[in-house]
Amino acid sequence: MTPKPLDQADRRHFLELLAELPDRHRVEVHAYVLMENHYHLLVRTPEANLSQAIQWLNVSYSVWWNLKHRQCGSVFQGRFKSVVVEGGGWLLPLSQYIHFNPVAIKGLGMGKREKAAEGRGWRKPDKEVVAQRLAVLRGYRWSSYPAYAGYESVPEWLTTGEVLGRVKGERKGYRKLAEDRLKGGQEEDLWSALRWGLVLGSEAFADSLRRQLKIGRETAGRKGLRKRIAWEYWVRVMEELKGEPWASFRDCHGDWGRDVTLWAARRYGGFTLMELAKAAGGVDYTAIYQSTRRLERRAKTDENLKAMMKMYLESMSEKYDV
Repeated sequence: MTPKPLDQADRRHFLELLAELPDRHRVEVHAYVLMENHYHLLVRTPEANLSQAIQWLNVSYSVWWNLKHRQCGSVFQGRFKSVVVEGGGWLLPLSQYIHFNPVAIKGLGMGKREKAAEGRGWRKPDKEVVAQRLAVLRGYRWSSYPAYAGYESVPEWLTTGEVLGRVKGERKGYRKLAEDRLKGGQEEDLWSALRWGLVLGSEAFADSLRRQLKIGRETAGRKGLRKRIAWEYWVRVMEELKGEPWASFRDCHGDWGRDVTLWAARRYGGFTLMELAKAAGGVDYTAIYQSTRRLERRAKTDENLKAMMKMYLESMSEKYDV
């Protein structure tokens, strides 16, 4: 979600509205960050009313912003995107992912490729870069990190116990864990477990959610949530289209059949990057991510590739209701 440019008064008012969510909508706010053109929240909704709560937050802020700046029209671009998160061990890394947003820039060596390289021990940031990262993280006012790290008191409306309870030493321990990560050496694989673009957690959690969730026509990833189609069926349909066995092109980097199968199974089948990496012959999951991203970019200009992707999905839909 993308708001128009903010000044400090705008940011303060946004946080004032955010502080009202717990009382007004019974939403627990566990972590947040307000960036230049978007924001992230980690929240729990005991009453399953996320849409109503975020709509109130955005509309309230938009009305105030337009009056203040003598503007009209939409302040936020597009509908908000949400991910259902399994509790337990996912909360701690997710909170740090949110808090690291101000630091996650290429200028500080924290782009996706740079982070992956550091996590594998291929590169190590120099002391000056580390110092810059720490300065940005410690000095950024518009997130819940100062409260988590002990630099500021915890506001009454912010729930920190759930996350801090998973760190030895609580706030001091959280600060040390975060700062150690910025010094390099820990790979971020949080999103490799994302399923259908909207469920972050184990396969058991995703299966449980699939059974419980009331799926409507507007639910993102709804077909994937209805059932899990086994990997061999995704392969079988591609084999039929190409007229050759999977083994003959599985290890061919850049092969359209291989990459389209991996892309479709990730986007519509609920497979994680880890699972697809294993299915593709034990390659690194970041290679799967990069190949599927390249495929999507190519499809924007390559009409033949786009047609092949469409044909494959139609074939899967006819056979298995993808």
